[in-house]
Amino acid sequence: MSDKSKYNSVISQIVHISPTMKIIRVKPDEWKLPPFKPGQFVVLGLFGDEPRTPEAEPEHKPADPDKLIRRAYSIASSSRDDYVEFYISLVKSGQLTPRLFNLQVGDRLFMSQKPTGMFTLDQVPEDQNLILFATGTGIAPYMSMLRSDALHRQGKIVVVHGADNSWDLGYHGELTLLQRMFPDKLVYYPTVTRPEREPVKWEGDTRFFEDIWKDPEWRKKTGFDPKPDNTHVFLCGNPNMVTNMKALLKSDGFKEHTKREPGQIHAEEF
Repeated sequence: MSDKSKYNSVISQIVHISPTMKIIRVKPDEWKLPPFKPGQFVVLGLFGDEPRTPEAEPEHKPADPDKLIRRAYSIASSSRDDYVEFYISLVKSGQLTPRLFNLQVGDRLFMSQKPTGMFTLDQVPEDQNLILFATGTGIAPYMSMLRSDALHRQGKIVVVHGADNSWDLGYHGELTLLQRMFPDKLVYYPTVTRPEREPVKWEGDTRFFEDIWKDPEWRKKTGFDPKPDNTHVFLCGNPNMVTNMKALLKSDGFKEHTKREPGQIHAEEF
């Protein structure tokens, strides 16, 4: 029998972005998440006997009802908040997200108490520019950075967010507002790759990141010429995007960052 006493947190808010995208806020119950670095993640969990959302597909292999299904999710909130925010996409054939999507405000779940991860700004000099590429829910760690201290850095910041359609561009309103508030600091650049499905004509970019990166006109819009000596590039989201962008960046002289050998390419894959 599943031990629901392991559920140590409560859903405090749910924002529906699209039929397959949600922002959820989770509050620890009688404990406090320790300070974390923007870009880090924690683990969420539910037992296998929890019901799945009706929109999910049948499980190929039924989950163990007594086992806690755990998955890592990047934090989207600032460490100054008293809640922890996540941007989650429904994987209809998955084990955890169909159960997460069935939760309502007030429902309980498990959240790990130690944030972790190296996808942070720690080793990026203050005067360096940042280009933050994200597909889908990969925007989450960047929201944590922007909501914390990233906008007080000396360098400029460009956020490039890609999705199939405009309704999947989570945080579009907040990023647009931040760009208006910090016009000399932040550039927000959304791109939609399935514009034919838009009910109203999409006026923005429709290219993949690789084509955007190679476009000289796009570089002018950033307000600087990104080079290895002045820019760090972050990649978060679809593994194919990460692989392709790494190769493209390396051909332009950028180097992948590791603890032992610092570089300018920082990647986080789903």
